[in-house]
Amino acid sequence: MPMAAVVWFPHSHRLCFSSSTLFHFPSLCLPRFTPTTCIPLLYTTTAPHHPLQPPTSSPPFSPHYQTHPELVISTIKSVSRKTHLLQIHAQILRTTLVEYPSVSLRFLSRVALSGPLQDPTYSQRFFHQINHPLVSHYNTMIRAFSTSHSPQKGLFLYQDMRVRGIAPDPLSSTSAIKCCVKFLYLLGGVQVHCNVFKDGHQSDTLLLTAIMDLYSQCRKSNDACKVFDEMPRRDTVAWNVMISCCIRNNRTRDALILFDVMQSESWRCEPDDVTCLLLLQACAHLNALEFGERIHGYVMEHGYGGALNLSNSLMSMYSRCGCLDKAYEVFKGIRNKSVVSWSAMISGLASNGYGTEAIEAFEEMLRVGIRPDDQTFTGVLSACSHSGLVDEGMSFFDRMSREFGITPNIHHYGCVVDLLGRAGLLDKAYQLITSMVAEPDSTIWRTLLGACRIHGNVALGEHVIGHLIELKAQEAGDYVLLLNIYSSAGRWEKVAEVRKLMKEKAIQTTPGCSTIELKGEVHEFVVDDVSHPRKGEIYETLDEINKQLKIAGYVVEPSSELHKIDDKEKGYVLSYHSEKLAIAFGVLATPPGTKLRVANNLRICVDCHNFMKIFSGVYNRDVILRDHNRFHHFSGGCCSCSDYW
Repeated sequence: MPMAAVVWFPHSHRLCFSSSTLFHFPSLCLPRFTPTTCIPLLYTTTAPHHPLQPPTSSPPFSPHYQTHPELVISTIKSVSRKTHLLQIHAQILRTTLVEYPSVSLRFLSRVALSGPLQDPTYSQRFFHQINHPLVSHYNTMIRAFSTSHSPQKGLFLYQDMRVRGIAPDPLSSTSAIKCCVKFLYLLGGVQVHCNVFKDGHQSDTLLLTAIMDLYSQCRKSNDACKVFDEMPRRDTVAWNVMISCCIRNNRTRDALILFDVMQSESWRCEPDDVTCLLLLQACAHLNALEFGERIHGYVMEHGYGGALNLSNSLMSMYSRCGCLDKAYEVFKGIRNKSVVSWSAMISGLASNGYGTEAIEAFEEMLRVGIRPDDQTFTGVLSACSHSGLVDEGMSFFDRMSREFGITPNIHHYGCVVDLLGRAGLLDKAYQLITSMVAEPDSTIWRTLLGACRIHGNVALGEHVIGHLIELKAQEAGDYVLLLNIYSSAGRWEKVAEVRKLMKEKAIQTTPGCSTIELKGEVHEFVVDDVSHPRKGEIYETLDEINKQLKIAGYVVEPSSELHKIDDKEKGYVLSYHSEKLAIAFGVLATPPGTKLRVANNLRICVDCHNFMKIFSGVYNRDVILRDHNRFHHFSGGCCSCSDYW
C-alpha cells in the first residue's frame, strides 16, 4: 500500500499525495515520508488538526477542493522554504492545478523572481510543464532570465512565443531588450526594436526607455537620441537614461544642457536623486564647479541632502573640481560616514597633492572604528605617490595584507609602481612588477613607461614597450611617451622610426583638450583652436600674456615639443596649447583677481606648467588645473605639486 505525505494548508485542509506520485517526479528531490509525516507550511490562527485525526471538512482532493485554487495560491504566497515549494509543485501536478493560469503563474513567479527562492533552472522546468502558457508566463520567464547569467535563454523564449503565435505585449519586449542589454547584444536588440513597430507598441515609455538604454550601452548614442526624440511622453527615467547616454558617449556637456531642458516649459519633468547623481558625475568630468553648485542647491531644496550616496558624490565632485574646502564641508555634514565617505575624502586629498593630510585622514578613520577597504588603500597609496612619500607608501602597502587582510589588486600595484617610478627607483619598480603573483596588465607597464619618460631612461622604456607589444595592448599614448623619451635624449632617428611605425599602424593620437567654466557654461579648446566665437580676442589676449610673462622671466621649454624643428618654431607651437587658450579666455571674460579653473585631458607639459606658475604671480590670479593625473594649484608663482608630478 503506498505511503501518504500530509501537508498543512489554510483552513485546516490537508493535501495528501501518494509515494507512487512522488516516484513519477524524482527530479523534485522530495524528502522521504512516512505515513504519519506532517510538515507545517503555514501558520494560521486556526489550530491545525492532529496528523492522525481525520479532517471534518470534505476530502482535500475531492472535486470540491480542486475548484478552489485560491487555497493553493494563498499557500504559495506564504511559504519561505524551498522544500515546501517542491511539495506544492508535486501537488499542483497531481491535481492538474497546473492548468489553472492563476496557480501556475503564482508558482512560476515565486520560483523565478522571488529573492532567496529564485531558481531560473527550476522555474524553466516548471514552465515547460505548462501545456498552454500565456503571455504572462512568458513574461515572467523572460524577465527572470534578463537578470540571470543566461540572458540568451530569455531571447530564445521571446522568439518561441512569437513562433507559437502568442503576441508579445510591451512588457515582453521590454524584458527581451533587457536580456540584450545584459550581454550587449546589439543585433538582437535591433530585431526586437523592429518587432516593437510591428506590434504597435512604439508609444510605450518603459519599452522605449529600455531600447534607449541598449543603444546607449552599445555606444550608439545617435540611435538612442533618435528614440528619445520620437518618444511621445518622457518620464524622469527616460531623461535619466538620456543623460547617462551622453555621459557614457563623451557628450558630457550635452548632459548638463538636458538638466535645464527637462525643467523647461515644454516638458516640465522634475529631476530626481538619480538625475542629480548623474549630473554630479558630469560636473566632475568637466570641472564644472558652478553647475555642480547648482545641483548641490537643488539637492538641498528637494530634500535629498540626507542621502549618503549623493553626499559622497558631492564630495567627489568638489574634489574633482579642486574645491577641497567645500568637499570637506560636505564630509563634515555626513552623520554616519561610511568607508566610501572616508575613501572619497582621502582620494580627494590625494589627487590635490595633500599627501600628509590624506594619511592623517586615514589614521582618523581607524580611530573612529571604520575598517578600510581596497578603495581606501588605493587612495592613500595614490596620496603617497603624488607627494613623494616613498617610505610611508611602502609601509601602507605592507599593512594592507598583514594588518587588514586585504590582498593587493592590480590598482594597488599600479600605485606602488607609480610611487617608486616617480621617485626615480625604476629598478625597484621593475622588480615589483616581475614579482607580482598576478600577471601584470598593460596599465602597470604603462605606469612604468611614464616613469621612464620622467627620468629619461631610454633602455628600460624600450624594454617596457616590448612588454606592451607582447600583450598586444599598445596605445597611441604609449608611443607618445616613447617619443618623449627619445626626443628628450636627442635620439631623433628613433623619433622618426616611431612616427613611421605609428603611420603604418594608423595610430591616431588624442589631441589635447582643455575646458573652462564661466557663468555655468563650459568652454572647450584644443591646440590652435579657431572654433570659439571670440577667437580673435582670445589670441590677442594670449599674445599679451606671453609678452608680460617673458618680461617676468618666462622662457619656452623646447623639450615639450616632440618634433625636430628649431627652437623658434617650437616656441610658436607651444604658445598655443589648449591650456593657454583656456587661460587667455578666462582673463578676457572675468574680472581681475578671479580664480580660474581649467581641466585638461592629458598630462600637463613642462612648458605649460612653467607658464602657469609665472602667470599666477604676474597676474595675481590663482589657477587650479586638473590634468589626466592630478591637480595643480598655482598661486603666487608656485605650484602645490612642488614641481613633482
